[in-house]
Amino acid sequence: MNLLSIQSHVAYGHVGNAAATFPLQRLGIEVWPIHTVQFSNHTGYGAWRGQVFEAGLIREVMQGIEERGALPRCDGVLSGYMGSAEIGMAILDAVDRVKAANAEALYCCDPVIGDVGRGVFVRPGIPEFMRETAMPAADLVTPNQFELDYLSGLTTRTMAETARACGAIHAMGPACVLITSLHVEDTPKDAIDLFASGPDGRFRLRTPRLEIVVNGAGDAIAALFFAHYLRTRSTAEALSLAASSIYGLLRRTAEAGAREILVIEAQEEFVNPTRKFVPVAGG
Repeated sequence: MNLLSIQSHVAYGHVGNAAATFPLQRLGIEVWPIHTVQFSNHTGYGAWRGQVFEAGLIREVMQGIEERGALPRCDGVLSGYMGSAEIGMAILDAVDRVKAANAEALYCCDPVIGDVGRGVFVRPGIPEFMRETAMPAADLVTPNQFELDYLSGLTTRTMAETARACGAIHAMGPACVLITSLHVEDTPKDAIDLFASGPDGRFRLRTPRLEIVVNGAGDAIAALFFAHYLRTRSTAEALSLAASSIYGLLRRTAEAGAREILVIEAQEEFVNPTRKFVPVAGG
């Protein structure tokens, strides 16, 4: 399998392509990463160096890949943090080129906008671009709960409201929705829920809550869910495999007291999760 991954990159730590590329490679997937930004480290540190790339650079790198005759072998496009709406348009152009070369290819959009407690943390224009332009182009989307509420225009306090919000996303175009972190009225305080809605049904999965605050886990689970969905075409199986791997990764990171997710040290979790979580149909 070959995947084109267009998102941010950091030299130190693991977010964006630095969180997504290696887990996919560990699963035996060939990854063609294109970086939308090149930072020294993620912005959660409060200080960083580097720059956001121009949309023209994204198009130029994409053109070079196309000139190698590689696009018919591309099975999917994954996007994450974009940096600007102009970069978003360059990404969608890349999606169009891939799908023109391979009609079976899918596009997974991780709509990075913000998070509960932090609000919107991307540049002006990006949230609107995600809702109005990226959603109709995507086959799969992987928002967190804050992003789900923004994109759907609804508030999710119950599972019924979550299902309606996913329905609103489906109506925009995406056939499959993964909510990467969910806390509703019946979610225990010591747990975290994930929820996936696809052509084959809706599924809820619960894992223990870990006392850890890190960046990059959302980028990694989006990549893993997309890869497993492409291989199995099963929403439930993709949810189970991705969530089990990420729980193992985060558990190892929490035990080590690490500031960055231990993508390399915990790599066996991507291929053989220590603990397997099984989703419940219907939520």
